[in-house]
Amino acid sequence: MEISYWVSVVSIVLLFLVSGSFSIDNFHQAFPIVEPDPGHTKLRLSREGLEAISRITTPIAAVAVIGPYRSGKSFLLNQLLSLSCYEGFGVGHMRDTKTKGIWVWGTPLELDIDGVRTSVFYLDTEGFESIGKSNVYDDRIFALATVMSSVLIYNLPETIREADISRLSFAVELAEEFYGRVKGQDVAFEPAKLLWLIQRDFLQGKSVKEMVDDALRHVPNTNGDKNIDQVNQIRDSLAVMGDNSTAFSLPQPHLMRTKLCDLKDDDLDPIYVKKREQLKELVASVIRPKIVQGKPLNGKEFVSFLEQILEALNKGEIPSTGSLVEVFNKGILERCLKLYSERMGKLGLPMPEQSLRDAHERSREEAMKAFDEQHFGRHHAKRSAEQLDEEVKEVYKNVIMANEYQSSKLCEALYTQCEDRMDQLQVLRLPSMAKFNAGFLQCNQSFERGCIGPSKANYEQRMTKQERWSSIQFYRLRVLESISK
Repeated sequence: MEISYWVSVVSIVLLFLVSGSFSIDNFHQAFPIVEPDPGHTKLRLSREGLEAISRITTPIAAVAVIGPYRSGKSFLLNQLLSLSCYEGFGVGHMRDTKTKGIWVWGTPLELDIDGVRTSVFYLDTEGFESIGKSNVYDDRIFALATVMSSVLIYNLPETIREADISRLSFAVELAEEFYGRVKGQDVAFEPAKLLWLIQRDFLQGKSVKEMVDDALRHVPNTNGDKNIDQVNQIRDSLAVMGDNSTAFSLPQPHLMRTKLCDLKDDDLDPIYVKKREQLKELVASVIRPKIVQGKPLNGKEFVSFLEQILEALNKGEIPSTGSLVEVFNKGILERCLKLYSERMGKLGLPMPEQSLRDAHERSREEAMKAFDEQHFGRHHAKRSAEQLDEEVKEVYKNVIMANEYQSSKLCEALYTQCEDRMDQLQVLRLPSMAKFNAGFLQCNQSFERGCIGPSKANYEQRMTKQERWSSIQFYRLRVLESISK
């Protein structure tokens, strides 16, 4: 009975495998791509969402919506995708947040961007400040969305708060690190277009752009409060993003918020419908493929990029630009170190010490130049550059040791040959002094030509001592021979 049971189990498994039930057949749905661990402190990748993205062979762009929980992010995304709540992203009306981690709509929108067919994915993120989560977790979600998206929609109900400004500090630091390249050079990866989206029915005579500008103005700090200074520094740093941000207002679609999923466009506020369509056009106009190292990413490359980001964010307790830079530069550092090692590996050892130092300096300079041209970041990249220099020094130490070994091996062989030659001359019957000196000179010249590297000086001293000793022995033998006659 046990045998028949296991035969049945195996048959069922084989049936599932043959039917392809373990693969995704319908991509017209939402999939998680990043999920929280049980403690809501770190993030991990989800296979379903990655499969939906990695199958795409065209350049990819991502639109991510971030913001406080229960602020209508999922509903907004469905509106942008022209989907109902029942077929698009899950919308919750309960106190607990509906979306956990980051989700992707499996079927991208296909857009023609500057003559290039681009697959645009829409991402839904878990809301900030929900119950039972740490600030570190919120920061990771924000950081991940900031780095991976091409358009980052900051969805804010009613107004911009001080906490919203402070949260941008990470995005600002990324801007300074990754986007602050000299004009004309390829940037490490292009920044997300920041779109401030404020959902409210009226702006009290102010445009949404004026609201953003007001929120970013310096706060008076006559008492020298350090916290206010820090927030003001963030406001100053936002200028780095410059023209890379825009603002848009969207009125409430209907007074009955909990019934929105059951309402058609005809039931919604006409002004909302009009503004929603304008928002779609705005997003489409600013979206660009995700560029990394001057190259647009396809699906598999985007997933690899996401894995790098996640590794950096999970590395420490608090995500930082420094940890991101370190991970992004890891592959570049390895390639530059390999470049140095290959250059040094082509040297014919042994060689003179000065020649080896010159070769090391040339190879090191080439490796550091390659790193400088490719690395991510400006400020935190210094640590990666120092690490590369340290690893280059370690490789150089090994090359020095190899050079010393090869030099010692070669010089020892030549010295032994000379030693044997002198012994042979000494035992010859009545060799002339001229023949002895000629033999030693020939041996010495062979040694001078052949002995190369750091061991040469040591073996030259030994050769000098051997010459003296051999000459003494030669005269002693000649004297003894004369006496015996």
